[in-house]
Order: sequence, then C-alpha cells, then structure tokens
Amino acid sequence: MKISQLTTESVEQAARLLNEYRVTFQQPTDLPLARWFVKERLKQDESIVFLAWLGEEAVGFVQLYPIFSTISLKRAYILNDLYVAKEARKYGAATQLIEACYTYAKAHNARFVALETGTENDNAQKLYEKMGFIEETDVMHLIKYFDEHESPSPNS
Repeated sequence: MKISQLTTESVEQAARLLNEYRVTFQQPTDLPLARWFVKERLKQDESIVFLAWLGEEAVGFVQLYPIFSTISLKRAYILNDLYVAKEARKYGAATQLIEACYTYAKAHNARFVALETGTENDNAQKLYEKMGFIEETDVMHLIKYFDEHESPSPNS
C-alpha cells in the first residue's frame, strides 16, 4: 500500500473514486462532474487529498479541508471524505489515509483534525475511535442547508 498526495497526474484516479463514493450516498453517477470537482479543488488549492494505491490502481482517498481555530490561533482541518473501494478494504488503506492526514496536519502546526460520521455507521466509528478521534459531548453540531437536501446516508 502506497499513500500519495493528489497531483494533476492522479486526477482521473481520484475522480473515479470520488464518483464511487458519491454513489454510496445515493447520488447519481457523474464522472465528468467528479472530475471537475477534483480538478477545481486542486487548482484552487482548497483541499488536501491523499490517495491509497495498490500497485498502479488508486483504491481509496481522503480529503481534508483547511479551516482555522480562532481560539488557538492555529489552522485546523476537517476530514470531510474517506473512501476505500470495497475490493480493497481490509488492507489497512483507511488507517494509512488517516495517518497521512495526521502527519500533514502536524507538519502544518494544526490544532486538530475533526470529522463527522453517521450515527449508525458503526464500522467507521470503530475505526475513528481506534485512530484516536474522540466524541465531543460538550458541543452541539448544527447545520443549515441551502439546497434541497435529503438526510445523509448512515454510511458516511
């Protein structure tokens, strides 16, 4: 298993994985849209994407979005997307992708990496807890949607 950061040369592989990821959330398959999204994040320097490789094929990705912690006056990151193709699960790709996020965040003096997952997504919760994430019980997560929105799948 090799982990690398997204480059212009790996956009197609990342777009394919992003498309698969979106389909798991009942979104219609749309490879051109996924390709555009990945290219824009890279071009605008708006996210950090790591890919997991088995041989020459990308089998997973994770995407970090930078934010800031005003209280600590430091950068922080939202781990917004983590996906490993079904045929590549159980090889440790998810763990290695999260570790790449930690390494990157620490190298950039980040205060924290945060994420959210579905309340019924037990497998992801177990992984995140194993990786050192803790559930914050003293804050409430609220959201205001500006488009027609269905509740996310519990597999997020």
